[in-house]
Amino acid sequence: MEKIILKGITWGHSRGISPLFAFSQRFSELNPEVEVLWTKRSLQEFADFPIEKLTEQYDLLIIDHPWVGCAAATNCVLPLEGYLSKEYLQDQLDNSVGQSHQSYNYNGHQWALAIDAATPAASYRPDLFEKNNISLPVAWNDLITLAREGKVAVPAISIDLLMNFYMFCIASGTTPFLNEHEVVNFESGKAALILMKELYALVDQKMFQLNPIGVAELMTSTDDYFYCPFAYCYSNYSREGYSDKKIKYADMVYVNNQRLKSTIGGTGLSVSAFSQHKDIALSFLTSIVSPKCQSTFYVENGGQSGHKSAWTSQQNNLLCNDFFSTLLPVIENGFIRPRYNGYLYFQDHAGILVKDFMLNKLELENVLYEMNELYIKSLSF
Repeated sequence: MEKIILKGITWGHSRGISPLFAFSQRFSELNPEVEVLWTKRSLQEFADFPIEKLTEQYDLLIIDHPWVGCAAATNCVLPLEGYLSKEYLQDQLDNSVGQSHQSYNYNGHQWALAIDAATPAASYRPDLFEKNNISLPVAWNDLITLAREGKVAVPAISIDLLMNFYMFCIASGTTPFLNEHEVVNFESGKAALILMKELYALVDQKMFQLNPIGVAELMTSTDDYFYCPFAYCYSNYSREGYSDKKIKYADMVYVNNQRLKSTIGGTGLSVSAFSQHKDIALSFLTSIVSPKCQSTFYVENGGQSGHKSAWTSQQNNLLCNDFFSTLLPVIENGFIRPRYNGYLYFQDHAGILVKDFMLNKLELENVLYEMNELYIKSLSF
């Protein structure tokens, strides 16, 4: 009998691909008539190529939650509440890591299930702090002092700057996207940009070419940097044997007497509406996102689960140097980005404005004005 081939697409880091490869092998062992093949993309390709086009080629798609507005507009992936039991979906909701599960629910439909959960958090090299007899930064001024000494690494490509802009808007008193004529009021936006520039003016210029993976690789392969104040978290770098040195994660510093509230990331797994093997694809989905797989096999093979049982597991925390238990409160405090259909157009362009300001290529007032123009345009998509 000819094998049924399911094709999936994901992103190319160990956190995104290794658990999928491992589970797909096991799924085929249990279902010999099925083979699941995965294609991987870089993080940039993951952000750049229209996912709605990929649904015509792939049965299974790892997605970012801001894309679900497009899913709702195009119906190119399955609304899962029409295919999965209420009990299964209720368990996913009850065991959501922060608002990870809810982030894939839009216009009354569940477009994906959270297979992975993440948010920006602080990370550091415990060995270097101990060796130099210094304490972890607690407040913003502590961070600035450490940055002046050249010991701070932080991702500063456009997308990460934008995610952090949202975080600093909240720290400055206003949650962004509260209305349809401005991203944030001028006072909070100005305060956010000034705070950010205080830090980014001090760090090495090479940070403006590094994403969170690049920073984690830098911190675990050299002794040049002690601390990263906020970057999307990767449990891999807290595991024994994954990298030359290990980093440990922590909550972020206080700004204006409150902990920074970061912008959640993570990924979800969707099933293409064009799949010729929807039942099998749904079986794969429910199996890999099940509590049993997520809390054991998925983490053991390098994953960063979207089911809370994985984050509260003593075994997983031993494996990952308390990564999950430390960061669960951080992600539970996280902010969800907008998910309307035109949001990704805004996201693709707005981060460039923030980066240009950090590099002294754009005046502060122009950043906020042009960002609002982008926002209003994106709402018309």
